[in-house]
Amino acid sequence: VRSVLMSLPLPAGFRRSMRLCRRKSRINQQSCYARCPSSCYSTLAAPYEEVVRYQRHPTDRNRLIILVGPAGVGVNELRRRLITSNPREFQSAIPHTTRVQKSYEMNGREYHYVSKETFENMVYSHRMLEYGEYKGYLYGTSTDAVRTVLDEGKICVIDLEPQ
Repeated sequence: VRSVLMSLPLPAGFRRSMRLCRRKSRINQQSCYARCPSSCYSTLAAPYEEVVRYQRHPTDRNRLIILVGPAGVGVNELRRRLITSNPREFQSAIPHTTRVQKSYEMNGREYHYVSKETFENMVYSHRMLEYGEYKGYLYGTSTDAVRTVLDEGKICVIDLEPQ
């Protein structure tokens, strides 16, 4: 086990703490688990946690589901499939943008089209759940858009790309 631990590409601080722990265990003959104040040992003692299906009580409000992942891992596709599989239960919030509305788009269907000043006011008044800039335009999801979906009795699903 020692040779395997030493050959793994671990951070120097971790290797050093393992060496110190082994040195002390030779001196005191105590278990390394008992002496080292590392949270990883307590995690190893109980590595599994029971997971059960969430069952919402009829009086509970629906929740927001946020899917987070970098570009290309499929969170947008997962959101789309989830909504397509059960549109009576899941819906996406309509985001806000400062982009110019295209001829085939409707305000409130694809996006809520707002001015840059309005968007920035929403950010400063903490009315945006998330926001970002793309190609010079601002995009974001407002708390009002999420609340609209939840008030319809649906579960709101949005996807985010960490920045």
